[in-house]
This record gives sequence, structure tokens and C-alpha cells, in this order.
Amino acid sequence: MLPFRFQLLDGLPVSDQLVKAVQRAVLTGELVAGEKFPSVRVLAQELKISPTTAHKAVLELRDAGFLASRPGAGMVVVKPAGSSRDQLLSQLDPACRDLIRQASLLGLSADEILEALRRNLP
Repeated sequence: MLPFRFQLLDGLPVSDQLVKAVQRAVLTGELVAGEKFPSVRVLAQELKISPTTAHKAVLELRDAGFLASRPGAGMVVVKPAGSSRDQLLSQLDPACRDLIRQASLLGLSADEILEALRRNLP
């Protein structure tokens, strides 16, 4: 079992989805700095994706500062320096784009979207 949530969506590159899921998990504390990250092989098996796709995502996460290679331990989680509220908010961008697209199809204004969001806040 993977130490983070991941749901595969149609129409988006799998490696991009995996990168976003791991970034979100690190930024929200679901994955903790220093924690061992699953190997490419384990990722590929658990997610039923190609090892090439898993490897691409791991390299991108390493290059972005979310993973680091540790001798004898493999990849470990790293919280990037300067993690900010902007990075957290950027995780909402796909959902926001989808909401705006749906609202546009329904002919709703920005004020009506905000009203719906407020109504659904806990």
C-alpha cells in the first residue's frame, strides 16, 4: 500500500498526476520529510503503471526538491525549502478549472460560484 492517496483520472498524463499527488502529500504533511519513498518498481506495481512512467515521476519529484536520494536507503521525502501557501493553493488549480468550466456551462457568474462555495464550507 502506498503512503499517499492517488486516484488515476482519464485524460491527464499519469506521471503528471503522480507528481501532483506526491507534492500535495508532502505539502499537507501526509508524507513526512525523511520518510522512505516507495521504489519505482513498487510504484509501478501498486499503481499498475509502467516502470518508465513511475521513473519519470520520481525524477521530476527529485528535481523539484520533493525527493532526495540517500545512499543505502533509496529515495526519501524532502519538504522543499520555501514551501509556501502559494504551493498549497496551486494544488487546487485543477479543481478550480473544472468548477469554472462546469459553472460556465450552467451560465453561472463568479458571484454565484462564490455563493455556492460559501454554502458548502463546513
